Formats: sequence, structure tokens, C-alpha cells
Amino acid sequence: MLTEQQQEQRVVLITGAARRVGAGIARCLHARGLRVVLHYRGSRAAAEQLAGELNALRPTSAALVQADLLDAAALPGLAAEAAAAFGRLDGLVNNASSFFPTEVGQIDEAAWHDLMGSNLKAPLFLSQALAPELGRRGGAIVGIADIHVERPMKRHVVYNLAKAGHAQLIRSLAIELAPAVRVNGVAPGVNLWPDGEASFDAAERAAIEATIPLARTGVPEDIARAVAFLLLDATYVTGQILAVDGGRSVVL
Repeated sequence: MLTEQQQEQRVVLITGAARRVGAGIARCLHARGLRVVLHYRGSRAAAEQLAGELNALRPTSAALVQADLLDAAALPGLAAEAAAAFGRLDGLVNNASSFFPTEVGQIDEAAWHDLMGSNLKAPLFLSQALAPELGRRGGAIVGIADIHVERPMKRHVVYNLAKAGHAQLIRSLAIELAPAVRVNGVAPGVNLWPDGEASFDAAERAAIEATIPLARTGVPEDIARAVAFLLLDATYVTGQILAVDGGRSVVL
């Protein structure tokens, strides 16, 4: 386990860090003493508010970077900017994700581009861009997968494919980047309910919640603590994906 002084020197980039689970991961890692680089795409106000909150707790401990992860050409620049924010980068959390249904017969190129881009293509190319820096630091990558990579969710064909690809990316990078960089993943179950067209009605939520052995939905802190464990404490673990789902995957 890292000492407190060592952790205060380390820097981690979290994609999609402005809101929801990403913000929870940022707060958790910051509380563990890390400096955090908060990536956002369009949620500038939320990102600035979070950075202000963290910097008030510990000055010059949070920085912001903006990029559209669907623009692959922008990812090397994002990697360089993140590494320059504090002069080093020790960890990457591939958290940013699109989520919405794609029913057979209605799947189009736009949905494919969005879901595959955010959940698979961007994590691959951002990890590739940061691999040299992470290798120099003996760093680690944690990807946010999904329990549905092995048990597909109905009406979400492209999302299922994208997250399954991300899971295989985690395992592949664990081989490719070893021994210098560890690569692991967290697979959430029901955490925060999605917004907009991807939302579930009250009856659907109740039916899902009734199947969870621990009898509650997850909260961002549940995911964040698992990310922190894999990033900081699990120094002899790589290529693994930890389900953090209240036991739901056991009964699916």
C-alpha cells in the first residue's frame, strides 16, 4: 500500500468526472490524497464547481481538461494536457460512457458511433496515448465495464457490445502493458438510475431492485471505493473485473 506522502504526489485522470459516478470517483480518490484531473465534455459548470470544492479542501489538487471523447484525433492532445496539469500522471479511470437503448430494427450509425466511441474507442485510444507516461510511473488504469457484458440487457444491443469490448480491452491491455502498468475494471450493476430516454419507469425500477440480494441500488461511493482499491491498493492484481452490484449478477 502507498504511504500518505506517496499518494499525495500521484495524479489521476478521470474521464466524465463532472457528474454522477465520475464525480464520486473524483471525490473518493481526492480524499485518499491524490491530485485529480477532471475531464468533462459539456458539463463545464459542474466540473468547475467540483474542482472548486476539491481545491478548497486542498489547494492546487484538482485541474480541469475538456474534450469530446468521440473525436479520436483530440485524444493525444487530451492525454498531453492531462499529464502536463501537474507534471505527471499515474492513473487513468476510463469512466465516461453513453447509455441508451438500441432496439434491433432501429440501430443506426449515429448510435453506433456514440456508444462504441464513448465506451470502447475512446478508452482504447486514450489508454494508448497515456501508456508511455503511465509506464514511466508504474501506473494503473481502471475501466468502468458493466455486469451486462456477460448477460446482455434487452433493447441495448450496441451498449452491450461496447461494454463487452471494454471488458476485453481491460484484459488485453493488462497483457500488453505489463509489467509496468496494471489494468483492471469495475462492473457496476444498478447504480444511479439513468436520465432521459434511457430512464426506467417506477415499475421497472421496483422489479429490478427486488432482484438485488443486498436489497438496495448502489451509490457512486460504492463504485468509487472499488476504483480506489484497484488503482491504489491491489498492487498484485491485473486483468480483473470486479462486479460491484449488490450481488445482482449472481441472480441474473
